[in-house]
Amino acid sequence: MRAVVQRVSQASVTVDGEVVGAIDGPGLLILLGVTHDDTVEKAAALATKIWTLRILEGERSAADEQAPILAISQFTLYADTRKGRRPSWSAAAPGSVSEPLYDAFCAALQDLGAKVERGIFGADMQVALINDGPVTLILDA
Repeated sequence: MRAVVQRVSQASVTVDGEVVGAIDGPGLLILLGVTHDDTVEKAAALATKIWTLRILEGERSAADEQAPILAISQFTLYADTRKGRRPSWSAAAPGSVSEPLYDAFCAALQDLGAKVERGIFGADMQVALINDGPVTLILDA
């Protein structure tokens, strides 16, 4: 499981011209990719790691600040671009595997106390954000 975590001052995701998820104020935008050997346990561990990362202002965590999270599935995080000019997506798990794990990841964050906004799995999404810092981390579980 791979996550790109960005500290944001605001973020939103739009599908077909409609905002389907948004956070205002300091929080985190998470782009989440799932690969073939990921599990619900990995999803929960990654959720805990992200929730408690001290990357907000003053070295505080999202848990400390009760900061909102916008979580968006993104299979392209597992692109293989080593050969040729067309990325291979073979390392990304198919939707039948990755959608339940994306749901488990979001549920784990909510179980920890996070307010989680979401994109729509598999949709063509437009993501808008103001990266604060900028702070962007890549985490692999």
